[in-house]
Amino acid sequence: MQDTPGLSEQYRMASIWPLFVALGIPISEIGILFGLFPVAVGGLLLFGGSVAGMAAETAYVETPWRGLAGVAVGLVVLGLALVFTPIGLPARGGAIVTAGVVLALAGAAGEFFAESATPGY
Repeated sequence: MQDTPGLSEQYRMASIWPLFVALGIPISEIGILFGLFPVAVGGLLLFGGSVAGMAAETAYVETPWRGLAGVAVGLVVLGLALVFTPIGLPARGGAIVTAGVVLALAGAAGEFFAESATPGY
């Protein structure tokens, strides 16, 4: 009988992605709140990439590139909603749209040009 049933050396015990998600959210919020365009875009890129990596690691998506595209669509929609609100936040919405477009381009480039991780394909 084992002291720790179900645990094995072959399984990783922790994932690094939640740390990057936790860093990406406040960095992007600081950039959006204070109107710091590069900080907002960088934080959103960190957040979106981490979410896509986490989704791929847990097998919710087939590749992280498709996860990036999904996060990108959400960011573009949110950014456009901020740009066209009655109170008008075009600079902040523009940062979110920019991050979404960059993530979409990265997802498309990865999907079309990245080599398969599976040997023999």
